[in-house]
Amino acid sequence: MDLRDDQIERYARHIILKEVGGPGQARLLNARVLVIGAGGLGSPLVMYLAAAGVGTIGVVDFDEVSLSNLQRQILHITERVGMPKTESAQLAVKALNPDVNLVAHTERLTAANAMALVSQYDVVADGSDNFATRFLVNDAAFFAKKTLVSGALSQFDGQIAMFRAHKPGDNPCYRCIYREPPPPGLAPSCAEAGILGALAGVVGSLQAVEVLKEIVGIGESLSGKLVIYDALNAAWRTVKVRRDAKCALCGPTPIIKNLSQSLIGHPQPGEEFCEVPAA
Repeated sequence: MDLRDDQIERYARHIILKEVGGPGQARLLNARVLVIGAGGLGSPLVMYLAAAGVGTIGVVDFDEVSLSNLQRQILHITERVGMPKTESAQLAVKALNPDVNLVAHTERLTAANAMALVSQYDVVADGSDNFATRFLVNDAAFFAKKTLVSGALSQFDGQIAMFRAHKPGDNPCYRCIYREPPPPGLAPSCAEAGILGALAGVVGSLQAVEVLKEIVGIGESLSGKLVIYDALNAAWRTVKVRRDAKCALCGPTPIIKNLSQSLIGHPQPGEEFCEVPAA
C-alpha cells in the first residue's frame, strides 16, 4: 500500500520509527479493531487508535452521553449530552482523522450478536464496565480466534491484560484469572465508588499501545501478564498469569463450547461497574 503525501506527513512520527516504518503504518491503515464501550476506557482508546490511523474502528455501545460522563469520557463534549455515544464517537473521530472509518454498533452486546460482531475485526479491545460483558467478550474472542486487550478501572486503580488463548502455548484467557463473576452487589457502581477521571486515560492509552503493537507486530506481547497500576501510590506491578488447566473455556476439557453455554448474563442499562477484581 502506497501512502499519500498527506499521510506521510500525518504519520511521520510513526514512519521514522524503524520498528514501524511505512509497512507498519500501512498495516495500521488496513487494520480493523473492535472497541467494546465508548466510555472512560473506550474514549482514549478510540482517540489514540484513530490518531494512529487504524483504518476501521468498530464501537459497540447502546448508551447515550450524560453530563456525568464528561469528567472522564473525552470522546464526548457538553453539546452532545443526550446523543448516542456511538454517534458522538463518529463525530470526534471524523474531526480528528478523515482516514479512519468509525463503524457505529449502537446495540447491546449479547450472546446472540457477539460472534457476528467480533468476527468482523482483527483485534478486540474491551472497555466495558461490567463483569457480564467482560466474560462474554472473552468467550467470543476465544471462539473467533481474535486477540483481546482488556482494561479495568476502580477509583484509583487500573488493570490491563492481553488474552490470546486461541494460540498455542501458555496463553491464558480472562476466565483463567477470574473463573466466574462475583456475586451480585459485590462490585460497586461508578456512582457509588467514584473514579479519578484521568485514570481512565492512563489505562485506555495503555490498551491502545498494546493494540497498535499487536497490529504492527512489534515488541513483547502482554499475553500471560496482568499489569496493575495504583495511582494513589504511583506504583506499578506486573503479575505473571498462566493458563488454567481447569478453565471452563480454554482448558483441555472445556465446559463452555459456544456462547449459548457461556455462564454470563446480559448487561442491563445502568449496570456500570468500575471494577478491578482482586488479583
